[in-house]
Order: sequence, then C-alpha cells, then structure tokens
Amino acid sequence: MPRPLAHPLVVTSAVAVVSVAALVLAVWQGWLGPDVGRGADFCEAPHDGWVRQPANTLSNAGFVVAGLLVARHAGGAPRGAVLSRPVATFLACVVVLLGPASAAMHATQSEWGGHLDMLSMYLVAGFAAAWAWTRWARRGPAAFAGAYLLCVAGCELAGLWRGQVPVVHYAGNLAFGLLLVAAVGLETLAWRRGETVIRFRHGVVALTAMLVAFAIWLLSNAGWCDPHSLLQGHALWHLLCAVAAYWLYRFYASERRA
Repeated sequence: MPRPLAHPLVVTSAVAVVSVAALVLAVWQGWLGPDVGRGADFCEAPHDGWVRQPANTLSNAGFVVAGLLVARHAGGAPRGAVLSRPVATFLACVVVLLGPASAAMHATQSEWGGHLDMLSMYLVAGFAAAWAWTRWARRGPAAFAGAYLLCVAGCELAGLWRGQVPVVHYAGNLAFGLLLVAAVGLETLAWRRGETVIRFRHGVVALTAMLVAFAIWLLSNAGWCDPHSLLQGHALWHLLCAVAAYWLYRFYASERRA
C-alpha cells in the first residue's frame, strides 16, 4: 500500500520555515552579495542596517501567509477536483517562496537578490500559463511539467536581454506579464468550452487584484510616492499580488468535471 502524501499545510509550512530562515541567514551573513542598487527604483529610500527597504521587504510576508492559506484549503478540498492535491501543494509552496525571494532583493539590493526576485515571479507566472494550457489542450501531468519548465526557462532567457522595455522597463517583467496574459486568454477559452464547471468569479477577483496592483506599481514607479515613508506603493503591490495568488488558487480549486 502506498504511503499517504503529507498534508499540504505540513509541506508548505516546512518550505516557509526553511526559506525564511535561509533568507535571514543570507542577509545576516551577506551571502547575497553587496548592495548594487537592485530594486532601488521602487521608490523606498535605502536605510542603514541589514534591511535596506523595510516596507518593501516586510510586505512580502503577505505571500507567505497566502501560500499557507492555499495549503490549508488544499488539505480540506473535496475529492474530484481537477487540481490534484500534489499540484495544489506545489502551488502553495511556489506562493510561499515569492515572499523570501522578493524580500531578498529589497532587503539587500544585491544582484543575487534581484535574480531570486525575478525567478520567483517566473515560477508563479509559469504555473498560471502552463496550467491553463494543460487544461485547454487536454493534456496530462507530464505535459504540464514540460510546459512549466519551458515557461520558466523562456522567462530566464528573456531576462538576459538588458535593453529598456517601454512601460515595464525590463524584458523579464515583460515575459512575466505576457505569461499572465496568455493564462487569462487560455482560461477564458477553456471556460467557454464548457467541459468543466468552475467558479469564474474567483478568477475575476484574482485578475482585478492583479490589475489594481499593476496600476499602483506604475504610479509608484512614475514617482507618485514618498521615498522616506513606510507607506509604499510597491509594498501594496506585494500585498495585492498575494491576494491575487490566493484567489487564483481558489479559482483552480473550484474546477470540477461537467
């Protein structure tokens, strides 16, 4: 008899504890490298001490909370969902990792911190695009894994180009956004096909939170902010993105075969 899988909340909590502890240790020991100004364009003025941008750093706790809420819900989800428990657990862990990965950049403004921040964005956008494509194309777990790796690798390759991109500034940000747009399009096509029953309003909540977050991101980057305040638009971007990630999971978790 196969051993039962660990409860999603147990797995995700372990990931949260280990990743946050690793972040604290890395910042304390300076393992992420010197301050090179990564993330300095997100308004908040750098502070002395370990944490260079306190508001933009601590607001990433929202992702950890959101990931744990995803795991808690996944542990009690009824049978028959299209989103399997292992995939839901994986998503919960990805959402949790957004927190310490983004905090790594804002706490240190280091090059490695910036890489971790972008990678975490690619991981969650890659999930959204790959999961949408898998269901729309009626493919299985192996196809999802392949599509997911392809999405993340594509973003990493795009991020190697250092030229300036209109509006979002950076090619990696553009790749992240394009994956989310692709996910919305594929989710809409799959929903209109009517092969499954899904609470589409959950997806609307997630999309609305993401769009409001993006508007705040644009305004903050355009200078509508006080660099010396703890009330930072980019911090609010983090919190709203955490809300979007949670409701995106609830959208997935609501899907049943028609």
